[in-house]
Amino acid sequence: MAARKRSKKQPTTRVDAHLSALERFKPLLSPQEFDLLLAELERPLHPSLRINQTKGDAGGGLPAMIERYGWQTRPIPYCSAGIWVSEAEPPISKAIEHLLGYYYIQDAASMLPVELFDIDPSDRPLVLDMAASPGGKTTHLVDRTQDLGLVIANDSSTSRLQALKLVLQNWSAANQVVTAYAGERIGGWFPSQFDLVLLDAPCSMQGLRSTENHPMRPITPREQTSLASRQQRLLESALQAIKPGGQVVYSTCTLSPEENEGVLDGLLKQYPETFSITDLSQRLHAPALTEADGFSYDPQVAGAARLWPHRYGTSGFFAALLKKTAEVPVERRQPPSREFYKTGLEPLQRSERSRLFATIQTEYGFDFLPFIEQHRLALYQREERLYALPERWLVEFSSLPYFSIGMLMGDLSADGFTPSLEWFSRFFSQFDCGYYALPDDLVSAWLRGEDLPLDLSDRFHPGAIIAVCDDNRRLLGKGRVNPGRLKNQLPARLTYAVQGLKK
Repeated sequence: MAARKRSKKQPTTRVDAHLSALERFKPLLSPQEFDLLLAELERPLHPSLRINQTKGDAGGGLPAMIERYGWQTRPIPYCSAGIWVSEAEPPISKAIEHLLGYYYIQDAASMLPVELFDIDPSDRPLVLDMAASPGGKTTHLVDRTQDLGLVIANDSSTSRLQALKLVLQNWSAANQVVTAYAGERIGGWFPSQFDLVLLDAPCSMQGLRSTENHPMRPITPREQTSLASRQQRLLESALQAIKPGGQVVYSTCTLSPEENEGVLDGLLKQYPETFSITDLSQRLHAPALTEADGFSYDPQVAGAARLWPHRYGTSGFFAALLKKTAEVPVERRQPPSREFYKTGLEPLQRSERSRLFATIQTEYGFDFLPFIEQHRLALYQREERLYALPERWLVEFSSLPYFSIGMLMGDLSADGFTPSLEWFSRFFSQFDCGYYALPDDLVSAWLRGEDLPLDLSDRFHPGAIIAVCDDNRRLLGKGRVNPGRLKNQLPARLTYAVQGLKK
């Protein structure tokens, strides 16, 4: 009997979870809007992507991709770099541009939070992504700051860090660091230090559409209460960590009022006159609730954005932009510490720097020094691995343990510089030499990972590491010039993913 009673209270499948959420949310909408919601949920949720704006338009950029693959697209209204793709063959996940980090596949609703920030990249903001995994919003922050500000991508789940690191590496981001701490602690460690904080909070994922990253799942009232309590603690930490005048974006992929309007209302009551909620009504037709379940919320809360699926054709989502107006009480604590030299990273000697810049100029016709100076990066080496590290981290956070840091440039040894694929994809659009355009009939074989019987000795020295592209200068990877053969250096994970790609 007890088991049957629990089954009635707690959904056991995604279908049950979906129906339970619909029944729960029905009183929050007018009958007309609820009908619109039901009609929208009958329509397919098309995949969406966001273009990498830190990389150049090698190969013609988005217009060329749309033509090349025959995509049917429409823009995402609140994100200029985002599009929906309604028809794609092969799938957008198989295109070499995706595998090389020229775009990120991301639910359209998840593109909203970072777009809410008011960002001037020339200010070089210090940014915290408090719950960053899997990394889509972190790459968006890198783009919005033009990779000039330092982005700290933090996640409390150590099992998700490697995936987060790979996403940022594939994006070719440089001014970024991945850390692994409970977000609740950061406000006490670094009070009033950050310019921007994004808190895309862990939530019940009641967004009314199941996606790979946000599946609908059963949720109990007890779990929902626990989530809301943790969300409030995380948001409190975010407000502590931000400077007065700084911005916090709070977002969830759920439509549950307890985790959205309720969290904001609770913080306004706990810390009155320390922050304000920006009214987003002029930017989005997606007002938040003023009341739910017999609770009335502070009038400011209505200025947040509640994306019911029928508003913009997305998954359900919630986001709010907060601005700190006064100090939030905080108990300061000492953060973890580790001497930086214990990481094994050593600064590149001046003579080695000069040799590296000269090699890049000679091999690829690209002056790398201005990029290093503009982005305020320092060159460090661990054994043969060469990295470009954020100078700001080295000055302000060098003793804080991290999981990964900066841009992997490649290997530097007595034999010379061997660039990483990620370094190639970041800078290839600026190359004047050091690349080879494959004839069209060899592209498919190359994407399958095959070496090619090509004699390039009249153009490159033996052992040269070159960028490989097609006739439209679309990057296809990198290769090593051997006698009579171009050695394919595409990673196996890429060649497996592009199997079946037309060209």
